[in-house]
Amino acid sequence: MLTHGRTTDTAGLTAEDRLEDEDYPAYSMGAAAEMLGVTATFLRALGAARLIEPKRSRGGHRRYSRYQLRLAARARELVDQGTPVEAACRIIILEDQLAEALRINAEYERERAAGD
Repeated sequence: MLTHGRTTDTAGLTAEDRLEDEDYPAYSMGAAAEMLGVTATFLRALGAARLIEPKRSRGGHRRYSRYQLRLAARARELVDQGTPVEAACRIIILEDQLAEALRINAEYERERAAGD
């Protein structure tokens, strides 16, 4: 699964590993919608805007991870403030990319300082 630079291979995970893995697709669409206080249509809109790409169960049902639920919760906050869904998704994608760039930069700076 790829969600803005994040990949997850869930093959070979134990039940305990799955409980700890924030990228494990543990939540059905209904459960995710209920937890977030949104509709299934809202979650599908986030998928259409390419913010989150849920895994599919063997039966074809959408399954969401805790990480994806956090992104969806952030989208809901922005939408509740009046931001259109597409714009909210773009903002979150840019925030995610910025956080990753800052993480990489901090790692680079640590390596550079260790080499001095």
